[in-house]
Amino acid sequence: MEFPVLYLRKGAERRLRAGHLWVYSNEVDTRRSPLTEFQPGAQVQVRASNDKPMGVAFVNPHALICGRLISRDAAHGMTPKRLTDRMEAALSLRERLFDKPFYRWVFGDSDGLSGLVVDRFDDVVVVQISTAGMEQMKEAIVRAVQRLAHARIIVLKNDGKMRKVEGLDTYVEFAHGPEADTVLVEENGARFEVPLAGGQKTGWFYDHRMNRQRLQAYAPGKKVLDVFSYVGGWGIQAACAGASQVTCVDASSAAVDAVHHNAKLNGLENVDTIEGDAFDALKALADEKEKFDIVVLDPPALIPRRRDQKAGEQAYARLNQLGLRLLERDGLLVSASCSMHLSQEKLIDIIRSSGRKIDRFVQLLEQGHQAPDHPIVPGIPETDYIKSCFVRSLTGFL
Repeated sequence: MEFPVLYLRKGAERRLRAGHLWVYSNEVDTRRSPLTEFQPGAQVQVRASNDKPMGVAFVNPHALICGRLISRDAAHGMTPKRLTDRMEAALSLRERLFDKPFYRWVFGDSDGLSGLVVDRFDDVVVVQISTAGMEQMKEAIVRAVQRLAHARIIVLKNDGKMRKVEGLDTYVEFAHGPEADTVLVEENGARFEVPLAGGQKTGWFYDHRMNRQRLQAYAPGKKVLDVFSYVGGWGIQAACAGASQVTCVDASSAAVDAVHHNAKLNGLENVDTIEGDAFDALKALADEKEKFDIVVLDPPALIPRRRDQKAGEQAYARLNQLGLRLLERDGLLVSASCSMHLSQEKLIDIIRSSGRKIDRFVQLLEQGHQAPDHPIVPGIPETDYIKSCFVRSLTGFL
């Protein structure tokens, strides 16, 4: 098959050769291949400035990431069969990793399917398409999910921010099966009912699965504060593991209601909630001289874009100081981040600095990363975004 050609500027092919899959608009030789001549979502052959073929990519002339490599073979692009084969390979990995069908089935570039995320909740599958190229494969995606997973319900949760960048409409659609308001999730021995069409992202965040599992080892007999709790992922799992008392904090009334519902679902009577802004709630708890054995901080991305770096790092610092202040003399801070632009090293440094500012001796016990159903491609740093630090905090120790 012949594809239109997208030429790169001299030297712009280096990242692709090193393992990355993205082409930025400022890397394109627009004299030889004007971006305006390409249709959003079309497949193009990418060539270096010396005419050497680099592969086939989905193109979108309106986006900063204007090319997403889908094949290193310049003669073959994305077809329904290739898409199904890659989804089957991704499914095979997850089935080896987990004994129950609850996982992120497809993680975009990491599974060779740039612009596609698929989460599985047993016989309910939620699909998120974020690029024009994958949008054109929508029917093939739905067919592949039906064939590979025999899903009872398939939801297209296409309402993410990236779609606007790609010039795509946002919508939520039940592509197969009956409509449903909620879906049941099982993780680390706990059960959750989460919103389906109206929830955040796909309704659940599998990425911190292993870190929530590690928290369970520290939880027995402890008083736990779960901040930015959403539907209670960290807190309820801590309670299931034997925490004496759990308090979940979230600004969303719907999320707070879900925490109470999920506590009952797991037969728990020791989970309470605070509805309100996390920073305000932490300050109020400190003013009331409340103390906890474990404080979990799992905020949304506080550095959504590179230009937000300084303000975001300051927000992380304020958050960690507030969290440390609420700990008992020998307490555990679990500080998590999903900000791609915040490195693990920087998060550790923020915790170090926060501890010094309030005169706490801190010990880094463990470092956690994203679960293996969110595989990292070494050549694509953007696929490595989850981090967590398990930090022991001691007052008057040194």
